[in-house]
Amino acid sequence: MGPGEGDRRLRLATGITTVVTERGAPDGEPPVLLLHSWAASRRSFAALLPLLTSRLRAVAADLRGHGDADKPPAGYDVGTLAEDVVALLDALDVPRAVLVGASSGGYVAQQVAVSAPDRVAGLVLAGAPRDLRGRPPFAAQFEQLGDPVDPAWVRRFLVGFTDLERLPSWYVDLMVDDALRLPAPVWLATLDGLTASPPPTDVGVITAPALVVSGGRDDLVGREQTAALVAAVPGAEWIEYPDAGHLVLEEDPVQLAGDVAAFVAALADEHDR
Repeated sequence: MGPGEGDRRLRLATGITTVVTERGAPDGEPPVLLLHSWAASRRSFAALLPLLTSRLRAVAADLRGHGDADKPPAGYDVGTLAEDVVALLDALDVPRAVLVGASSGGYVAQQVAVSAPDRVAGLVLAGAPRDLRGRPPFAAQFEQLGDPVDPAWVRRFLVGFTDLERLPSWYVDLMVDDALRLPAPVWLATLDGLTASPPPTDVGVITAPALVVSGGRDDLVGREQTAALVAAVPGAEWIEYPDAGHLVLEEDPVQLAGDVAAFVAALADEHDR
């Protein structure tokens, strides 16, 4: 896979090159920047992008190590990933954006809101954790991981995040393909970077308006950690999709698109007052 029609390749000030997919109204304010989860890519928003209203400008980007972005051996801590996002906003000539982060993409979005608050108009955190420190239960699977990464292992790994039968087959194939594009060292470096970084809400206070979206069947992050995230972000609103698991984005893109559009519209109305 490479950049498709309408995609743009951008060189960032942090030294990496990435690719973005842009859709919607070029003058939509505030723009929406979509940040994918670990082992995914901008393509994970394939079901969401067409559902966002024509009044929105939405940009989906590949984070370092993923999709069509450069895959350096280092730089997978949350602080460096957040610096990439700020550099991406610079490259897009976007002063402020609403960051929509899925799972670990929401963890990165939180860090951007802490370290560069003037660049964040709002946050939508979908299936996002508050604290990723420590050894996750699936870490033992990575002890023997090497290149080429086994497609069967990737499918087994994804089962730990949701019931794949709940997703369209084309989407499952896309998820597997995206995961296989990560070299084994990037899998490991990302795991190490995410779990070794201090939680963003421990580092600073998030002042941006925030919407937290979770799945009622999310056994990976869990309701307790979601509640802790809501408590750690002053004024955050919490919406739970009762029948969704951890992959809120993939499992219920229709409802998520409506909630994102309503959140952005409310921010725009507040700005115009």
